[in-house]
Amino acid sequence: MNNVATKASLSPQRRRLLELMQGINFGRIEELAVRDGEPDFDPPPQVVREIKFGGENGPRREMTVEDFALKSQAVELFAQLDRLGNGTVLSLEIKHGLPFRMSLKETVRV
Repeated sequence: MNNVATKASLSPQRRRLLELMQGINFGRIEELAVRDGEPDFDPPPQVVREIKFGGENGPRREMTVEDFALKSQAVELFAQLDRLGNGTVLSLEIKHGLPFRMSLKETVRV
């Protein structure tokens, strides 16, 4: 049995987030709502792009590829969204089109 996570195996919302990260390449996604572990683009999150002079500033080539195995960073991001359930990603830092670090806002039930 093959347990490798692929782009094609993602929900439409997760695929949209993956492609957004690949389009940003370097920067941040801010104020991304998460509902039932899925990214929710209503309201739309804010994007902060890093521009590196003399560096690679365009989208990742993988953005247009229909299917590929996900890198461990993307798998870990989606696992974190599953654990969060409902909340807000205050900031998701993107490096080389991959999630690097994130800050969450969640409601704690006592």
